[in-house]
Amino acid sequence: MANLSSGFLSQPQAAAPDEGTLSKPRRTLAATGINHALHDGYTDLIYVLLPVWQAEFALSYGLLAVMRGLYSGAMAGLQIPVGRLAERIDGKILLALGTLLAALGYVLAGLSGGVVGLGLALLVSGAGSSTQHPLASAAVSRAYGKAARGPLGIYNFSGDLGKAALPALTAMLLVVMSWRHALLLVALMGLLVALCLALLMPAVGKGFAQKSAVTAQGTHAGRGGFSWLLAIGILDSAVRMGFLTFLPFLLRDKGASLPTSGVALAMVFIGGAAGKFTCGWLGERIGTIRTVLLTEGGTAALILAVLVLPLIPAIIVLPLLGVMLNGTSSVLYGTVPELTSPHRTERAFALFYTGTIGSGAIAPVFYGLLGDALGPTLATAATAVTALAICPLALLLASHLSDGRRA
Repeated sequence: MANLSSGFLSQPQAAAPDEGTLSKPRRTLAATGINHALHDGYTDLIYVLLPVWQAEFALSYGLLAVMRGLYSGAMAGLQIPVGRLAERIDGKILLALGTLLAALGYVLAGLSGGVVGLGLALLVSGAGSSTQHPLASAAVSRAYGKAARGPLGIYNFSGDLGKAALPALTAMLLVVMSWRHALLLVALMGLLVALCLALLMPAVGKGFAQKSAVTAQGTHAGRGGFSWLLAIGILDSAVRMGFLTFLPFLLRDKGASLPTSGVALAMVFIGGAAGKFTCGWLGERIGTIRTVLLTEGGTAALILAVLVLPLIPAIIVLPLLGVMLNGTSSVLYGTVPELTSPHRTERAFALFYTGTIGSGAIAPVFYGLLGDALGPTLATAATAVTALAICPLALLLASHLSDGRRA
């Protein structure tokens, strides 16, 4: 896994970026930002389509969760191989091909005649999206070098814009056309973005392995702490993906139309974007542990509020719930380097990405089966219980953090 340094944010200090990339850093940031918005939108518009697919194919909640998990599973499982492939092929080429493949997957989904074809199409699209996080973050890092922290924040935020815009747009398209035609239009957006990447994005260059000599001292530093951090990240991702899987159905049962559900999802994702900034700032001031306890406790309380409130009040609290759902992840991500030795940071990020995204693929299946057995309301309540279960893990993590981050 040592070769994974091509794919993660801490790589700029490992080697000098290409001059060709440095000459056009803003183009790199713009291209990767648009690409990030598209791929995150592709990932989350599936939530809008779950009720439609349930009616079309008579799917159980468990099978619906499998459909969602196929996309996330392919995206999570292929990130490490993509990072290794980037050592042989220019990252720009892989990003364009990945975006093209993701768009092709939605073309196939729109043409699918049954649940098997739909599942295979989502696998294809998820495989295309596996290129996005490791390669685009690496491209921005290499373009800006030591000044990459701010641009990387812009890049990360662009994904939340896609999460807010594309599901809402898809929901509106479903009012005037079939879901199959809507997916073909969504796929066309991907084809255009892939073309823009190929024509306008500066070359990234092949990945590189870290060459600086480091001693073995500190190799085991923070290992226990990182294990608790990863466990929290996995459960946090499970809560987020499990709740979002059931949200369209909860809103439907409260009387929401498809456009209303799309707007409601957009409100969650807008809140999530705000949460990444707010909770990162909050973590610096009150500490990692207090922030995690606040966000997870708030998540549990607001999920239960959505369950019991009527439609309009439930929609009103969704942006704040989005802040809580996404807030923990921003704090956890920034804590990864503190709990690992400098020469193992890339490996730690690789494991953290794979663990959390993999959890996002598997958890909806678990909660979906629970929904089949107990109903969507109780299954959603189980996500709130999972959020509360994170709190004792956060207390166990506290002993591994420096005093300034523990408070």
